Amino acid sequence: MSQTPPTISIVSPVYGCRGCLEELLDRIAATLTPRGQPFEVILVDDASPDGAWARIVELSPARPWLRGLRLARNFGQHNAISAGIEHAKGAVVVVMDCDLQDAPEAIPELIDALDHDTQVVFAQRSQRQDNWRKRATSWAFYRLLSWLTGVRQDHSTANFGAYSRQVIDAVNAMPERERFFPLMVKWTGFQSTSIPVQHAPRGEGKSTYNAARLLRLAVGIVLSYSDKPLQLVVRLGLVFSGIALLMSVLSVLRYVRGDIQVAGFTSIVASIWLLGGLTIFCIGIIGLYLGRMFVDAKGRPYYLIAERIGQQNPE
Repeated sequence: MSQTPPTISIVSPVYGCRGCLEELLDRIAATLTPRGQPFEVILVDDASPDGAWARIVELSPARPWLRGLRLARNFGQHNAISAGIEHAKGAVVVVMDCDLQDAPEAIPELIDALDHDTQVVFAQRSQRQDNWRKRATSWAFYRLLSWLTGVRQDHSTANFGAYSRQVIDAVNAMPERERFFPLMVKWTGFQSTSIPVQHAPRGEGKSTYNAARLLRLAVGIVLSYSDKPLQLVVRLGLVFSGIALLMSVLSVLRYVRGDIQVAGFTSIVASIWLLGGLTIFCIGIIGLYLGRMFVDAKGRPYYLIAERIGQQNPE
């Protein structure tokens, strides 16, 4: 087995795509072998329920460039990506999904677009092959994320892309428990570009990202990467303070003019409910941030490896 350090690392989280792993690996090998550069493929089994790990082990002996990591439980796609890139050795790291929607044939074009000035090349998915519901929720998710984080997000790009070693090292150095790979890459500020690639139909399985899960993901990302909700709480407080002051002045003027004889029960109850609800909402926002700080303060790892295979360039 060759001990030559890989120049290119392909990282792919695996969940629910057992049946298409062999085709994925064969297409990657057919694409990269003619380049003559040593490469490795790291498949990260995120506790896939379809027995994907057994399939990875089965495919490994005939593919010395294949490495596998099995996580102890399901940690989520972006934590699985973090596990993969932290074990990648290549000077260039390509991150892609395992369901064949990210075409391996596009990898050389992404890699070749990297240069001294451009450290990140995103694959821009043209003519997405998802159903309208998936496209709509994805568009809404990235729009909401852009507004809340203040970082422009493009719903046509995701994890698929080529990243220089400098970018990967920077992302690996980030201690956040809540991982969202594209946002972490964009936060680094390294020069990036996008290349249009053909988006293929899924080879197997279906997406696990429904509207509820995307909303939970967005909330977690915002709490970890943005203080905009806290700014909104302050602004709401200022707005309602101004409204309260205005109402007080109007009430005094009406009392002086004799328009008010008896204080209104309805207006008092409505004000109590409104201000009480706003107060609870604001406290809830602050509580979410405190909860996130509590999770980060514990310092627990964001993934645990139960098993690994592949001896190329062993650690």
